[in-house]
Amino acid sequence: MFIPEKIYYEQEVENYELGKELLEKYKDVPKTIIDDHNNIEEMRKKENSEFPKMKRNLIIGTRKTHKYVPNYKISNFLVPYTSSGCTAMCMYCYLVCNYNKCAYLRLFVNREQMLNKIIKTANSAEEDYVFEIGSNSDLILENTITNNLVWTIENFRNSKKGKLTFPTKFDMVDSILNVNHQGKIIIRMSINPEEIINKFEFGTSRLRQRIEAINKLVEANYEVGILVAPIILIDNWKLLYGKLFEEINELLTEKAKKKVFFEFIFMTYSYIHKAINSEAFPNSIDLYNKEIMTVRGKGKYTYNQFVRQEGEAFFRDLMSKYFPNNEIIYFS
Repeated sequence: MFIPEKIYYEQEVENYELGKELLEKYKDVPKTIIDDHNNIEEMRKKENSEFPKMKRNLIIGTRKTHKYVPNYKISNFLVPYTSSGCTAMCMYCYLVCNYNKCAYLRLFVNREQMLNKIIKTANSAEEDYVFEIGSNSDLILENTITNNLVWTIENFRNSKKGKLTFPTKFDMVDSILNVNHQGKIIIRMSINPEEIINKFEFGTSRLRQRIEAINKLVEANYEVGILVAPIILIDNWKLLYGKLFEEINELLTEKAKKKVFFEFIFMTYSYIHKAINSEAFPNSIDLYNKEIMTVRGKGKYTYNQFVRQEGEAFFRDLMSKYFPNNEIIYFS
């Protein structure tokens, strides 16, 4: 259970039911009132080395921007929802590209406004839209603080059309197993070899726990995907990912093996990650490898075309061996 060391909150949250609940829940935690959750000067001025400590704070506000971004992978739209940032410290987290060292957990209490817009958009569309509600945070983690995911699934039953989807690196799924989701929820469990989790995904669930969560979700009749992401090509990557697929095949139930789909995403890194990681985690392995990486966008790096082609061929061979009948949604 996440217990924040300090809370920063917009005074407006006192007007919302969830805001009142959170302030009462953490009544003994030191608090500071702020004008804008996007601009906390005290936090912006901190050194990169304080990144782990900053992750122990909690920010509570209202989400003002509700723009939907078209998406052509697992969903139709990326949707701003009830949180951004995270308490975990994955060394490649793409949110760091957007928020720099301020990628701490922010909760937004105007959930009714956000879900009502999704339902209205879904019901007015000609096709059955899928809305990605977890692109800025991890909703399984957030749910342990707010119960927002349970609330969302229960209230999305009011929608005549549409589905919701989100990824997670956490195994705390028990609270949603008995919720009547009516087949409207797609959950994608992000996985990596245990060695990569230990070295680069600080504060997330272990591999075995994530696979056990997949089995539970499939048994509860959720639509479930396995998100192999981000694929990190360290020296012994073929050995690690080969072993990973052996473990998935061994630990998944037969029902889960038949039901899950797969996504594959190669890591994108950036100079911002490099700067923060070198100061916040000085003993960590540098994820930047100039021998196999190339520039992709401003200050970002990804694996070059030849390495990616080799990687994709390797993973397709693993799929043919272990999961020949399961759908691969995309490689990215």
